[in-house]
Amino acid sequence: MSLSTVVTEGIEFSDKTSRNLSPSQLYEDALRNEQGTSISSAGALIARSGKKTGRSPRDKRVVEEASTVDDVWWGPVNKKLSEESFAINYERATNYLNTRDRLYVFDGFAGWDPKYRIKIRVVCARAYHALFMNNMLIRPTPEELENFGEPDFTIINAGQFPANCFTKGMTSSTSVAISFERKQMVILGTEYAGEMKKGVFTVMHYLMPKAGVLSLHSSCNEGPDGDVSLFFGLSGTGKTTLSADPQRMLIGDDEHVWTESGVFNIEGGCYAKTIDLSAEKEPEIFNAIRFGSVLENVIYDEATRVVDYTDKSITENTRCAYPIEYIPNAKVPCIGGKPQNIVLLTCDAFGVLPPVAKLSPAQAMYHFISGYTAKIAGTEEGVTEPEATFSACFGQPFLVWHPVKYAQMLAQKMQENNVNVWLVNTGWNGGAYGVGKRISLKYSRAIIDAIHSGELEKAEYTNYGVFNLQIPTAVSNVPAKVLDPSLAWEGTSGEFSATISKLANLFQANFKEYADQATPEIIAAGPQL
Repeated sequence: MSLSTVVTEGIEFSDKTSRNLSPSQLYEDALRNEQGTSISSAGALIARSGKKTGRSPRDKRVVEEASTVDDVWWGPVNKKLSEESFAINYERATNYLNTRDRLYVFDGFAGWDPKYRIKIRVVCARAYHALFMNNMLIRPTPEELENFGEPDFTIINAGQFPANCFTKGMTSSTSVAISFERKQMVILGTEYAGEMKKGVFTVMHYLMPKAGVLSLHSSCNEGPDGDVSLFFGLSGTGKTTLSADPQRMLIGDDEHVWTESGVFNIEGGCYAKTIDLSAEKEPEIFNAIRFGSVLENVIYDEATRVVDYTDKSITENTRCAYPIEYIPNAKVPCIGGKPQNIVLLTCDAFGVLPPVAKLSPAQAMYHFISGYTAKIAGTEEGVTEPEATFSACFGQPFLVWHPVKYAQMLAQKMQENNVNVWLVNTGWNGGAYGVGKRISLKYSRAIIDAIHSGELEKAEYTNYGVFNLQIPTAVSNVPAKVLDPSLAWEGTSGEFSATISKLANLFQANFKEYADQATPEIIAAGPQL
């Protein structure tokens, strides 16, 4: 298909527009035209995302439209925008793009299963953005590109140009807005490439449940016998580390859909954090950073172009986007069978959740909706008290439907497929942060191995009070004392009781937001004081 037949309302495509350029061509354009762009010693394209070095969730908007208004979970995650304001932003974006000396179009797919995949078109003015989406979307074959036709969804990225703060519904010069009716996403005032990736996920998080299949913010791998596991977890819980298993094939690291026949990855690539990255700790990711990859906001030696992954002077959120086939044990096409195990990862800094527990279906829904982990407050204020963090469905910023809808769909899938669900704590043991110790990675790996071998399915269990969890009495290569936080606790029993009660209260307070749509069984599956 020639560019002359590409039709996107308001954009003047011409000979200055390039469609699906090769990485080599995009490198040349980026190096020639984009300030701060270089080639790393490993061959990756180094780019700067400008002032914004992370997503801007407060500036995300969803258009209030008759066809979708009753579907969307309105509130702090999905803030309403009028159709008129979206039209103003769209015109502002297209007017800006029409002034550029060059435009880039990338046409690709979201979803490896042809039955459910959607066609995405990205229109942008930066070669870096085009290369990023070339990595993150599924790259069409020449024949698929020739017969691509009209897209199912279009991203108009005019991130170099600000939104008008006086447009109704705008709270800053940044706007990331989605119209499900118009099948368009408009980006203004941020050049952070991750907005496009997560925009696609948000679209899929709406469309897939509407089609009767479950979209998931999770990583996924497959064992040598074809057994599939899903890993949910917020930042710092070990989702990427524990799903990257040399004995298992990686289906994907972040976004999946569970259908009637199995699981497929939404993306064609990975978007990994690179802060403190080393070849020793994460060799697969380290070696994936080569020609064709995009490194964002990293610091490097001006002479050698060797990247210093410990340098946080631009941001702690340094990232790399690369095609999934750059991972040696990636399974391509990225499709697997029906999951047999679901692992809900948490990093509990209070030191009272067990390293592993087997969950009932109701408990699985409760903990899935809660999406709990804990982080340590900033040391610059001298605070060492753990801080609970809850993110519904382990991906609240990307939800479109109410969290209970995703949880109910997950419960149905679990019931239909007799799936085991595990709560795995990679956080503290023996006491809270500052007293206890972080659970050893080798113990967490041993627990995951015991899940995959079937050992934990046959294990003996004992009840763990307050949270009413079933914890195993023994796991190979894990000390028995570690498995029960009340036995591992190094303080007084009174301190333990007070700490577990405090965490239970935080869970209960958080769940009040979802209680109106949750069943009594789900509510009862939470901690009881």
